[in-house]
Amino acid sequence: MMRLLRTTYFLFLLFLLVPGNSHGQSTRQSFLLEKNWRFFQGEVVHGESVALDDNTWKNVTVPHDWAIFGPFDRSHDLQDVAVTQNGEKKATVKTGRTGGLPYVGVGWYRTKFDIPQFNPVNKRVVLKFDGAMSEARVYVNGKEACFWPYGYNAFHCDVTEFLHQDGMNNTVAVRLENKAQSSRWYPGAGLYRNVHVIVTEKIHVPVWGTYITTPFVSDSLASVKLETSLKNADGKLVRMVTAILDATGQVVAQKENQQKLNYGKPFVQNLEVINPALWSPEHPNLYRASTQVFVEGKLTDSFETRFGIREVRIIADRGFMLNGKVRKFQGVCNHHDLGPLGAAINVSALRYQLELLKDMGCDAIRTAHNMPAPELVALCDELGFMLMIEPFDEWDIAKCKNGYHRFFADWAERDMVNMIRHFRNNPSVVMWSIGNEVPTQCSAEGYKVASFLQDICHREDPSRPVTCGMDQVSCVLENGFASLLDVPGLNYRAHRYEEAYAKLPQNLVLGSETASTVSSRGVYKFPVLKKGDMLYSDHQSSSYDMEYCSWSNLPDEDFALAEDHHWTMGQFVWTGFDYLGEPSPYDTDAWPNHSSMFGIIDLASIPKDRYYLYRSLWNKNVHTLHIIPHWTWPERVGKETPVFVYTDYPSAELFINGKSQGIQRKSKASLQERYRLMWMNTVYEPGEVKVVAYDESGKPAAEKIIRTAGRAFRIEMDAVHDSISADGRALAYIRVKAVDKEGNLCPRAAELVQFDVVGDGTFKALANGDPTNLEAFHKPQMHLFNGQLTLIVQAGEKSGRIQIKAKCKGLKEGVLNVQTVNSKTF
Repeated sequence: MMRLLRTTYFLFLLFLLVPGNSHGQSTRQSFLLEKNWRFFQGEVVHGESVALDDNTWKNVTVPHDWAIFGPFDRSHDLQDVAVTQNGEKKATVKTGRTGGLPYVGVGWYRTKFDIPQFNPVNKRVVLKFDGAMSEARVYVNGKEACFWPYGYNAFHCDVTEFLHQDGMNNTVAVRLENKAQSSRWYPGAGLYRNVHVIVTEKIHVPVWGTYITTPFVSDSLASVKLETSLKNADGKLVRMVTAILDATGQVVAQKENQQKLNYGKPFVQNLEVINPALWSPEHPNLYRASTQVFVEGKLTDSFETRFGIREVRIIADRGFMLNGKVRKFQGVCNHHDLGPLGAAINVSALRYQLELLKDMGCDAIRTAHNMPAPELVALCDELGFMLMIEPFDEWDIAKCKNGYHRFFADWAERDMVNMIRHFRNNPSVVMWSIGNEVPTQCSAEGYKVASFLQDICHREDPSRPVTCGMDQVSCVLENGFASLLDVPGLNYRAHRYEEAYAKLPQNLVLGSETASTVSSRGVYKFPVLKKGDMLYSDHQSSSYDMEYCSWSNLPDEDFALAEDHHWTMGQFVWTGFDYLGEPSPYDTDAWPNHSSMFGIIDLASIPKDRYYLYRSLWNKNVHTLHIIPHWTWPERVGKETPVFVYTDYPSAELFINGKSQGIQRKSKASLQERYRLMWMNTVYEPGEVKVVAYDESGKPAAEKIIRTAGRAFRIEMDAVHDSISADGRALAYIRVKAVDKEGNLCPRAAELVQFDVVGDGTFKALANGDPTNLEAFHKPQMHLFNGQLTLIVQAGEKSGRIQIKAKCKGLKEGVLNVQTVNSKTF
């Protein structure tokens, strides 16, 4: 009874004191600077001036990427370089390395904001930027408030002293500059992540001011340690009231403590949760710590921190353990761009990417090679993905002429601290990486730099291990670099895993970057060969998934390493999605290629065949049965046309027009035969291909049929989601296909499709996944690539309907409706 009364009291207290509650006292306010920004691309003398007339500037909404609108051009950021991490010794002209988009240059952003009832004596106002590309100079009412050079990191600055006395009509201006040869991939340009205004009392919890750990975790009990920093509270008597709430909003723990703070030390509280719901990729359970801060009897701040209860450990010879159980990472590396949306962050786009990865069986993501958007981390918490967060692609030695090495000495620690404090409460984050393939790894004192960065991680967050993506195995095994890390991460070099395991004291190896297999969706090359650096006149790579780059390998090698050795920790595949830039193997003056081919999923968010190879091993909850290639080859009648099947079943039988081509069984005769079923000598004839899969007992378990397509007859559209939130931000992804009269995909269709979007939403972007396609993403027309493309539409701000029409000369038009639902009820 007493426990019930205490819980009721805490719920009542929380109701009164949560931020913004109309019945209580509001101590904290936060809002986005989103609409009504003015943007100018180019230098502006005194662009920060309050008196500047910016009415002729473009009106934009933030997040905003100025460069994604193109046009694509070979001349954009031409680089005459040797890519040392790929083993190149001689400089060559690189085209498309940064996406062939105009990201280089200066951009200015300006807007205004109000702080009603502002009092500079007892209020503090902070501007927080989740990311600004790059070399950001922030001005408030004409005065410089802060500078932050690294475009991928979040930063904040107290602007209280720069505001007008009444808090109204404040002008914020941001100057950004991207230098040529500052990146190895498309970095984006502009205020591409959210900008926040945070208003607090003078005594308050600062940005990233809470730190939650779970020192003890079991199925029956978890201890929760909450460390809360306070600004301007030294020497004050502080009382802190905290309640932990579960996913249903029930209070599961509560604590009230009082102490005097000195020397900037945090306020520490320890709580217990009985029978905790542990966080894991399979069960991403989350909690909230809701805290009220009283100083000398007065409420000065109320704050909420979301977290999860879980235990992370690294064990020699066993690898990674989550909640006491060994598991191997089934992960991918991802760059930050969202394909046709560019770098501008959007939660719908991120969620769709994660849904695709989840269906594939992926359970982990490495943020390559930079700090992620907070929205991605929050979604990984919610959907169940483990994260390795990585800040840098270079340290003190350059990879790019104008890369991060220019700032490393003065800014590396500040960038690391911001990154760690930003994300150390997120349960999805299970490991920090301090860098990727840095040239410093081979310098005589490179280990000192690695130690410096790892020590920052250990100081700021001792609860997580630290790794680094290393590609120069000989160097790091000999000079002490690899041995000092908590977790040695190898990029590729699969043939050296056993050597590394034998030599390193950690007695384990992580595949921090694997595969780099290349393919173009729906493209198949003959004869079918396993070979590196294959080049073709059409600048594509074969989707038989047998081609890779000089430094890399096929997926099968990494699958076997994970299965055969208890000391391997799994892998992070390069990459989950194709991304803008790095068009290997067509990167040496091979325009028009301007996007990668490494992705398991293409730039239009359409899975390639390789997706189903990974799915057949990684997704244990559903069966996979996938056939390649398509079966529409009029020029190959009578020619050998191998058929591959990706499946989790151990064997299958292939039929062509009803005639059996024999049963294939997975075996260890070769790595390819271990994970793929292959009929190498099948002869093409038009008609029907059927595969019957057999289970472990030899009984038929599933079948799949593909047919030769006739002439394209109509445009078909399928929405991933039938309804989206009417919040002005939500996106609907729509798969667009050319099909014949029977509904078969026409796998070689390349017609131009034009779109009309009307109603309660707008056209947003198009992409077809072709790495050589130079059509603009933001114009409502595009050619199909191998019969498909993706249309993206954006919801308006009221519920209703978006109607989409797809028109193509000579084909029956497609019509589709997407509902927009009031965001309060969505």
